[in-house]
Amino acid sequence: MKAVGYRACLPVTDPQCLVDLELPDPVPGPRDLLVRVHAVSVNPVDTKVRRNVAPADGETRVLGFDAAGVVEAVGEQVRSFKPGDAVWYAGSRSRQGTNAELHLVDERIVGRKPQSLDYAQAAAMPLTAITAWEALFDRLQLRLGKPHDDGVLLITAGAGGVGSIAIQLARRLSGATVVASASRPESREQVLGLGAHLVIDHGKPIAAELKAAGLRWAERIFSISHTDRHFAELARSVAPQGRICVIDDPEPIDVRLLKARCASLHWEAMFTRSGFETPDMAEQGRLLNEVARLVDEGVVRSTHTQTMGRIDAATMRAAHAQIESGRTIGKITLAGF
Repeated sequence: MKAVGYRACLPVTDPQCLVDLELPDPVPGPRDLLVRVHAVSVNPVDTKVRRNVAPADGETRVLGFDAAGVVEAVGEQVRSFKPGDAVWYAGSRSRQGTNAELHLVDERIVGRKPQSLDYAQAAAMPLTAITAWEALFDRLQLRLGKPHDDGVLLITAGAGGVGSIAIQLARRLSGATVVASASRPESREQVLGLGAHLVIDHGKPIAAELKAAGLRWAERIFSISHTDRHFAELARSVAPQGRICVIDDPEPIDVRLLKARCASLHWEAMFTRSGFETPDMAEQGRLLNEVARLVDEGVVRSTHTQTMGRIDAATMRAAHAQIESGRTIGKITLAGF
């Protein structure tokens, strides 16, 4: 089968940072689906792994987490899917990635692809949807439904992949006042179009920006990127007994800044369930089915903004370069081999 992978940690400008491969077809284990991949997306985690996690000597690592495709075969213990089913999922860091014609994935973290989306549109969503859902409703304990007293939710870097779905989920499924941060005109337009009630500039002091918008503080803060740069401001902005959820990999931060407000800090890592095979691992498959329903009902829309081309090393290198620029809006996908 065709695949795209890497053998050494190299800068994106090096043609060898990602290369085209021919690999043996994988064979499904007892709970695996063998999926013929139609489309994938590129996430910041792909670029971080490529730059920092070297394969063992003589080995090749295939990257990629998001995928949309069709089940080709199933393991002997699989009960929820059959060959021919259209699926979407975000994979696992402990296995080879989705940038391959055929990919193995545990059925418990797989959902049925939304019928209203094509494969490229669908591939844009699983990783960010799981991350946003778990951060909002599990870590920050935002309440599903429309209670009128759910306070203010601040989502930093709202125009990116995670922010774009988090804004939609929070606005459509909760009663929170959704405030997103953005620093460029096109980013501001994106977050307002997705449903944010207000937008502030994270290039300025965040606490002052909230006050200028008439808000004393935020009961919940979802910090998506540059947490170390903004942490002192986030600590000034969180409400007493509020919650901050972080998903990036910040430099050291001073959590003592949260003590006076009795605020709590939470981490969201969507690969935890699959990486540790937790008892509630199947919750991610259920979550993806729920998001698919919301998409097909028109409640949530795909965060797909661009299909760069087919799944090969040259196109993948260009996608990684765009992600590393830090100026991506929404999600980039690749489709077909």
